[in-house]
Amino acid sequence: MGARDELEDRGHMDTTTLELPAPVAPRLRRPGWRDPRLLAGIAMVAGSVALGSWAVRAAQATVPVYVAREALVPGDSVSVGRLAVVDVRLGTVDLDRYVRADASPPADAVVLRTVGAGELVPRQALGDAADVDVRPVSVPLDHAPSRGLVVGASVDLWFVPEPAEEGEGDDPAAAPGDEPRELVAGLTVAEVETPDGAFGVGGATTVQVLVPADQLPVVLRALAGPGRVDVVPVPGSGA
Repeated sequence: MGARDELEDRGHMDTTTLELPAPVAPRLRRPGWRDPRLLAGIAMVAGSVALGSWAVRAAQATVPVYVAREALVPGDSVSVGRLAVVDVRLGTVDLDRYVRADASPPADAVVLRTVGAGELVPRQALGDAADVDVRPVSVPLDHAPSRGLVVGASVDLWFVPEPAEEGEGDDPAAAPGDEPRELVAGLTVAEVETPDGAFGVGGATTVQVLVPADQLPVVLRALAGPGRVDVVPVPGSGA
């Protein structure tokens, strides 16, 4: 074999090497309905939709609860006519603390503490009449009452002695008891009575206050003795 033949054989070998077939990439198969990954994804989507629907329904769910139409004071009976019904969303308040309106209010129940107008009626504010430790006392006024004297307001009782006779007011030995003094603080107004159904100016207004039983002797003695008893509202309590 000559040199020319040897070169032709080498060129043939190189050409054969370059013409080797290229590897073919495997084709991706389309996932079928039984593919575990596809089933898991569908389950996650369905669960998210169900959870969102439940959250929306729960947020819109309400429960009827009783509220006071007007201020209720200790001793007032609790009847449907004195209450209104409002729908309260679940989760906004602790419903176990309040009287729900999907049942009648407790029979023969009375209010043990003041419940303001529009306030949700707390369960702990209700009880038996025997548990009420205050008594209503009427205090006449000889002047126009202030706007703060309304049912449910908190007031203080003050005793104002009769003015000293002429010449006695300059006595340096006058007793300290001759000055106005506080009798009882923090009482509740149960009723305001006026002759025309409105606040009068002629001194005919009578304010009924609830006095604790142990303070009755002090208040009744002041009402029966010389001088007068005045009712002083606590600012902001009659709003």
